[in-house]
Amino acid sequence: MAVGVVAALVGGGAAVGVGALAGPSSTSSTTAALAPSSSSSSSGSSSAPATTDAVDWQAVSSRVAPSVVAIQVASQTAQGEGSGVVLDDQGHVLTNYHVVNGAGSGAQMRVVLPDGRVYDDVTVVGQDAATDLAVIQIANPPSDLRPATLGDSSAVEVGQPVMAVGNPLGLSDTVTTGIVSALDRPVTTTQESTDQQSQQQLPFGFQQPQQAPPEQVVTNAIQTDAAINPGNSGGALVDAAGDVIGINSSIASTGQQAGSIGLGFAIPSNEAKRIATELIQDGAADHAWLGVTLTDTTATADGTTRLAAGIQSVTEGTPAADAGLRAGDAVTAVDGQPVEGAESLTAQLRERAPGTTVTLTVVRDGAQSSVQATLGTRQD
Repeated sequence: MAVGVVAALVGGGAAVGVGALAGPSSTSSTTAALAPSSSSSSSGSSSAPATTDAVDWQAVSSRVAPSVVAIQVASQTAQGEGSGVVLDDQGHVLTNYHVVNGAGSGAQMRVVLPDGRVYDDVTVVGQDAATDLAVIQIANPPSDLRPATLGDSSAVEVGQPVMAVGNPLGLSDTVTTGIVSALDRPVTTTQESTDQQSQQQLPFGFQQPQQAPPEQVVTNAIQTDAAINPGNSGGALVDAAGDVIGINSSIASTGQQAGSIGLGFAIPSNEAKRIATELIQDGAADHAWLGVTLTDTTATADGTTRLAAGIQSVTEGTPAADAGLRAGDAVTAVDGQPVEGAESLTAQLRERAPGTTVTLTVVRDGAQSSVQATLGTRQD
């Protein structure tokens, strides 16, 4: 099922929303951000124990903590805190777009290392609203800066133990544990706007006047029950080996005063790694594009009815048109991964790089077939 923001899901009489997780500089706010950590910027995977009881979390914490930083952002009209993951010894730090931009234009950033060292000379290298990711850089970083190890999120399994590391409610170096609750969870996050004269409590805990609404972010997220709270944004979700498998970015909540209810969401590390590399190299990131408009639907083939993403229209000259997709088609899977609606298909495509060839399971007029499409590059 897809998870949306700002009371998009209603169940049992309670509104459930997803809020981004940057936090204010006090411990009384609605949502906050964590700081990530690790020890080398190479990609890798490891075998993780089957239960949380089998993990030496003290050893994991000792390995990860040096790579987790707190990020403080302040302007004349707003302030807040988030977290970041150290990517390399050149001072590059991966965090969320909403952490970097939460205090509005002209905001000043500060990075605080786990040992309390403070760095005020911090610049934004690149930022990407579509994936809610950003890379900042510490000028003249210390020689003992410890990069994190970015693991392989494609190897993550439901039920495996994980640890969230970060700066919830300004409480730096906080670790919480849990399991991977679900994979490929479509999560949409947005920010609400208010009247020009009023102040707004944004989902991630910053106060600021009305501004142009940011781009809607649809993530094919890792879901976890590890406690994630305001101030965790940009922090690390790590496996039992201490490798970063996700960047914590949002939580589901039952009201505006949001805190952990065991439904946290992280951007998979493979997507985060690709976007971060592009931001460091080019200052911007490319996004995959199919060229269709979508709606939620169901599709029946061979006597079985499934949830699906219905294609409403296909733009001429796009990857979808080249693949032979038509209005009225229903997509039920991408590379064998089930699609449960429009948001699900959007999330799965957005996590892939332009130029990737995907196999779409398509139902047309009651018959199921496989269609290959090579994703294009979206023109922003």
